[in-house]
Amino acid sequence: MFEDFIDALSNFRRNKTRTLLSLLGVIIGVASVIVITSMGSSSTQQVKDTFGSCGVDVVSVSTGFMRRKRDAVTITFDEAFRENLFGAVKNIKQIWYKNSLNATVSYGETSSTVNCSAVETGYLEMYGINLEYGRYINVTDDQEGTQKIILGHTIAQALFPAGDGEGKMVLVTTNNISFAFEVIGALVENSSGMEQTDNAAFIPRGFYAKKISPNPAASTVMVQAVSAEKAVELVSTLETYCEKLTGTSYSVNVMSMQTLINQINSITTTMSVMLSAIAAISLLVGGIGIMNIMIVTVTERRQEIGIRKALGASPADIRRQFLIESASITLIGGGVGIFLGIVISLAVEYVRSLSYVISWPACVIAFIFSVFVGIFFGLNPAARAAKLDPVLALAGE
Repeated sequence: MFEDFIDALSNFRRNKTRTLLSLLGVIIGVASVIVITSMGSSSTQQVKDTFGSCGVDVVSVSTGFMRRKRDAVTITFDEAFRENLFGAVKNIKQIWYKNSLNATVSYGETSSTVNCSAVETGYLEMYGINLEYGRYINVTDDQEGTQKIILGHTIAQALFPAGDGEGKMVLVTTNNISFAFEVIGALVENSSGMEQTDNAAFIPRGFYAKKISPNPAASTVMVQAVSAEKAVELVSTLETYCEKLTGTSYSVNVMSMQTLINQINSITTTMSVMLSAIAAISLLVGGIGIMNIMIVTVTERRQEIGIRKALGASPADIRRQFLIESASITLIGGGVGIFLGIVISLAVEYVRSLSYVISWPACVIAFIFSVFVGIFFGLNPAARAAKLDPVLALAGE
């Protein structure tokens, strides 16, 4: 078999142009599959980087506009709801309440409009949002309703360019009422995840309940699952729970970042498979070209086949010789196609500033499929060569 492979390489060198034309279809097909799957994997990675790893185990429950219908029943997110939810639904690690308000934060002559959130102790830590300086909201801040505030990165930079905001007093104005808050920390830059913090500020929910809205119901409930995998399952569980609670399917809007990531990954994978299937057609076209060229090769080498048979070569030996030659074309073409596909993918992803991700399973599958194409389309020419009568072959007929 090794000798047949060496002979095949010798024949390729003698017919360089023909071999190159045979290789083109396989190279283009394999390279196309690699580029498409690589781009799909890179896009998927970009989605993951955009969403970030923080908050993938969190499910958001709100009475948002996406679920408002005429027959919708409003749920009040009070302490009774939290207690009942803990007891009725499994796989919940923690439940956090949040209230949102539009506010303007001012320091000296500088002011910025922010998305201000009144949150409970541990909320920011749960999301894995890090501090650039300062500390988080503690239990005392929440229970006593102290006037402390944590600024998002963009707001902190605007108000305190030198990074010395900790301990400074800022003025927070909402609904035409102003409150003085002490800055206790600033967050690092973070534009990914479900919680967008750069243009935001966070105050204790205890202060919100004390000074802004006594005994408030939460506007958003953040349910932390025991794991990211359980967060996907928790979405449907929470929807079912709220539906039974209100008797309507439109009472709440439930959203999980992990669910969004899974949906986007599914769409990207489907598109990659479809485009790869289209690219694989060029492999089949290349296989037909290989079959045609191998038939011509068998015709040109009739005397060689006749001599080998006269010297004792069996039909199986002749068949194996031409099958190996056909498979060798796609073997070489597959290797070159993988290399070319990786190079093109690297170049495209460099231009698009994407993280480089290569799908090695796709490389292996494309390579194996290319060799299979060579063997499949080489069967007919190999069978023709094996059936040649040695006398007629030597006579050149």
